[in-house]
Amino acid sequence: MVLTTTSIRESEESLHCTFASRYVQGPLPKFKIPKKSMPKEAAFQIVNDELMLDGNPRLNLASFVSTWMEPECDKLIMSSINKNYVDMDEYPVTTELQNRCVNMLAHLFHAPVGDDETAVGVGTVGSSEAIMLAGLAFKRKWQAKRKAEGKPFDKPNIVTGANVQVCWEKFARYFEVELKEVKLKEGYYVMDPAKAVEMVDENTICVAAILGSTLTGEFEDVKLLNELLTKKNKETGWDTPIHVDAASGGFIAPFLWPDLEWDFRLPLVKSINVSGHKYGLVYAGVGWVIWRSKEDLPDELVFHINYLGSDQPTFTLNFSKGSYQIIAQYYQLIRLGFEGYKDVMENCLANTKVLTEGITKMGRFDIVSKDVGVPVVAFSLRDSSKYTVFEVSEHLRRFGWIVPAYTMPPDAEHIAVLRVVIREDFSHSLAERLVSDIEKILTELDTQPSRLPTKAVRVTAEEVRNDKGDGLHQFHMDTVETQKDIIKHWRKIAGKKTSGVC
Repeated sequence: MVLTTTSIRESEESLHCTFASRYVQGPLPKFKIPKKSMPKEAAFQIVNDELMLDGNPRLNLASFVSTWMEPECDKLIMSSINKNYVDMDEYPVTTELQNRCVNMLAHLFHAPVGDDETAVGVGTVGSSEAIMLAGLAFKRKWQAKRKAEGKPFDKPNIVTGANVQVCWEKFARYFEVELKEVKLKEGYYVMDPAKAVEMVDENTICVAAILGSTLTGEFEDVKLLNELLTKKNKETGWDTPIHVDAASGGFIAPFLWPDLEWDFRLPLVKSINVSGHKYGLVYAGVGWVIWRSKEDLPDELVFHINYLGSDQPTFTLNFSKGSYQIIAQYYQLIRLGFEGYKDVMENCLANTKVLTEGITKMGRFDIVSKDVGVPVVAFSLRDSSKYTVFEVSEHLRRFGWIVPAYTMPPDAEHIAVLRVVIREDFSHSLAERLVSDIEKILTELDTQPSRLPTKAVRVTAEEVRNDKGDGLHQFHMDTVETQKDIIKHWRKIAGKKTSGVC
């Protein structure tokens, strides 16, 4: 949710119609309900004309969210768009489809569930709600244990990397949990398992690992984290668990790297969240959280609904929501199957390589994303003395591309990168076109005067020739300071709009 910032003066502004003037003669108030109604044709034209200035979702390379589904699924979505998911008595089949999805994902993630057993999980509004629910379950379990032991339970904390998505910060703030972040460093942009385990104490409700960092797409080493944390638990007598935030990677790793151990095959992994609306290939609005077993979800958090004479447990922070995302997810799971998902992910990986090779050949960028991970290409300028990745991002919009530029979290803030997310609808030809457009922009920027202050472009290269051997260190420090000056300057220009990443 974006909070409104409309002022009193702005609320008096009017909306002037174009083609809709055939139906509506006078201007319309922008921020107040019109006094009179209008023809449906006029309302459609007014809204449609305004939406023309939105970006093209297919060219929005900032987002992981799916922007295309098959026409058959679109029909299913439209036919169920008026169904309220929470009306389980009225729409029992939709509830059944959710339960089937939960079981399919639990088996995909190797949950210890028998063929005739029911998995524990729930559909959510994206991974943000899923993380809230998983975090709340960890907090309640930790509190219950501390109470039983007669120990204080008022200062819970959670250990994550500084590269976590903002929903983890929301969870910590909303549910009063201290967020302990492992800082990043240049060249290593994910959580260090060893440092994470060092930060664990008796008040740690869980360690959150990310399977697919939003910054670079890289998978964190959950297996190593499990080994180190198991050792510490034995030494201390604690039982600190792991949650895996697989929002992006949960629908990728099982199909591309099935032997990679990150899921419920690791004993300390108690819950996993995944976004159906990312590489689950469903439109925005659906996520999932799966628990290892019933023991990992405190029953006090579960509400029980009489569902056609039987008990239907429910655990959610939302109430009314559409059913179509659940239906669309089930469609994709049975339509594609394991083979279909594998084909889609292999195609995404192939297009990632095409784009990576094209950008590398320019000789102007360093690739910071990894080969194993989410299909993402993250790259930084080798020389930011004349222009920055923020300017490249800005110029790409002229060609219709939406490519985010951002700085890394602490302690790698001096690194600024561009990031391209490769989704199912990003083709080989689009990758080639993007490379071509970037080359055009760089050629153009090379001929333009720098928009950066003199201080920001100064790099004392003569120190490299220092005979005492410390010149390279001095050069590196000046380069880092230069990057910081550039980023500070650009944030002023951009109004801090490029400081986040999703």
